[in-house]
Amino acid sequence: MTTSRLDLGHGIGLRTRHFAQFMAGRPPVDWVEAVTENFMAPGGRPISVLEKVRAEVPVVLHGVSLAIGSVDPIPERYLAALQAVVKRIEPALVSDHLCWGAHRGQYVHDLLPLPYTEESLAHVASRVHEVQERLGRQLLLENPSSYVAYRDSSMTEWEFLAELTRRSGCGILLDVNNVHVSAHNHGFDPQEYLRGIPVDRVGYFHLAGHSDKGKYLLDSHDHSVPAAVWELYRAALHRFGRVPSLVEWDEAIPPLDEVVAESRRAAAIETEVLAPAERRLAS
Repeated sequence: MTTSRLDLGHGIGLRTRHFAQFMAGRPPVDWVEAVTENFMAPGGRPISVLEKVRAEVPVVLHGVSLAIGSVDPIPERYLAALQAVVKRIEPALVSDHLCWGAHRGQYVHDLLPLPYTEESLAHVASRVHEVQERLGRQLLLENPSSYVAYRDSSMTEWEFLAELTRRSGCGILLDVNNVHVSAHNHGFDPQEYLRGIPVDRVGYFHLAGHSDKGKYLLDSHDHSVPAAVWELYRAALHRFGRVPSLVEWDEAIPPLDEVVAESRRAAAIETEVLAPAERRLAS
């Protein structure tokens, strides 16, 4: 299974605060990402908004509750609801997080990091196969932001993620902000992380803001993309080429035009970085 590098362009997250504007006219963006669990109910306003938006621009479904690294069986009720919303919306891509967050039927409502070991790798790969077989399509997994690491890890996060894509056929949602946050928190080189990710497995990028808590950075999504993340985004473009980007803004959400402006900035940086090379290839 190969990763589909779709030419989606540059999008934003679909958030409740902006529902009225999305319903009033065509979204002023190339595409949107919707948090899957918010649209699993078969009726109501959220799914009506999403269906209206899907008729006008591509939609990507991005889950937060799959808990692909947990040891509990993936709940049948969740898989059925996921399968139903994927069938109903026909999203361009389906993604979730490389994490765990459930134990003995209880969800902690957090995206907890995995130990990067051979045992963990085999476990996650088998669960990815299960989900992909159920959906009949590829799953993309997002690299987490993290604040602790496991003493028993035997490989780096990027080595784990790269091998997971090889074994399971999944794709990668490369969160550039998370790379920066985790690199700062754990003291690794973010450029080394980028070099360790297979170019042909990255389906799209996440861009977001974070908060400096002094001893660590927090992946807070509560303000615009900071300069350090834009710089790492430039490096990612040099390595991976033209990849769709998505601006996440989940707390202290500003007016729609401010979020859209961040998306347009991502498009402008992409053109600035890639246009010279593309002109050379065309000449």
